[in-house]
Amino acid sequence: MHIFHCAPHIATLLGQCDQQGQGQSSGGGLLGFIPLILIFLIFYFLLILPQQKRQKEHQKMLQSLRKGDKVITSGGILGTIVGVKDDVIVLKIAENVKVEFLKSSVSQIVSRESEE
Repeated sequence: MHIFHCAPHIATLLGQCDQQGQGQSSGGGLLGFIPLILIFLIFYFLLILPQQKRQKEHQKMLQSLRKGDKVITSGGILGTIVGVKDDVIVLKIAENVKVEFLKSSVSQIVSRESEE
């Protein structure tokens, strides 16, 4: 019963808010989008651009893989590349143990075989 007693007060407050909002709604247009645009720009420079840069660097690293490189896969397996195909590499992970992996599963190169 107490809730119904307050209802006329809420309606009065809402009516006042509507009247105030109508007076201020003219002329806002583009100014209302400026905060949204600023938030998008912040996200772009802090999140999207660095992620794209990391992706490009990872692609370059994958393209430069060659026989003799020691690598770590995304699953945490350490091995030496003994064969490279189009999108597959063959890793030697132990004596007489060779496993095929997708190139995309390589997360980093630990060391490169020196060219002589």
